[in-house]
Parts: sequence; structure tokens; C-alpha cells
Amino acid sequence: MAISKGKVATGILGVVALVVVGFAAYTWVTLTWSYSRGERAGYVQKFSQKGWLFKTWEGELQMIPVPGSVPEKFFFSVRDDAVAQKLNGSVGKKVALIYEQHKGVPTTVFAETEYFVTDVKALE
Repeated sequence: MAISKGKVATGILGVVALVVVGFAAYTWVTLTWSYSRGERAGYVQKFSQKGWLFKTWEGELQMIPVPGSVPEKFFFSVRDDAVAQKLNGSVGKKVALIYEQHKGVPTTVFAETEYFVTDVKALE
């Protein structure tokens, strides 16, 4: 019994479509549901818009250390332009960043970090 070329091509296209749909669904899930939520306080040192395909805002927060300890940096991403505007106005000021952690995002096309800031509170 011979298999026709049309059936083989249809089977290959079906597998490719299944892989593409599966990848898209996985990406949607990782960008929609958060692994954890939290808040970090410190001073925004750097904040800029980056990206080849999808532009996101990427930043770095100098966290307030306990006296005598080494300062720590918190790298974050912002996808919402309204939150980015609030952050742009508070560069160099003490702020609290409310964020969600999205583990497993498959590429850096959507953001450079897994921490997505959703709101900003000015502390000064």
C-alpha cells in the first residue's frame, strides 16, 4: 500500500501547525499568568525603551540595602506605557515597584527579564 505525496504533505503541515499553535498557547500562558507577585523599594537608576520587534521598557532598580551590606540591583521590564510614564517621572527618586514574575517566557522578544512592573508608588 503506497502513501500518496499529498497525504505526506498534509501530515507534515498538520504537525507544523500543531507546533506553532502549541508554542503560541504556551507563550500566551506564560505572559498571562504570574508565578509570583511582590514589591521592591529603591531608586530607579536606568530606564530605557528597547527591543527589535516588541518595544518594552527595561530598567534597573538600586535596592536599599541594610546598613553594612552590599547594594543589590533589581532588573525589571515594563509593558504598559502608562506605568512607563509614571516611572520616567521618578528616575532618581525613591520608589516602590509592584511587579509580577512570569517564569518560562520562551524568548526575550517580549521582555529582557521575567519581572514585569505593573505599578509604581512614589516614596519620596
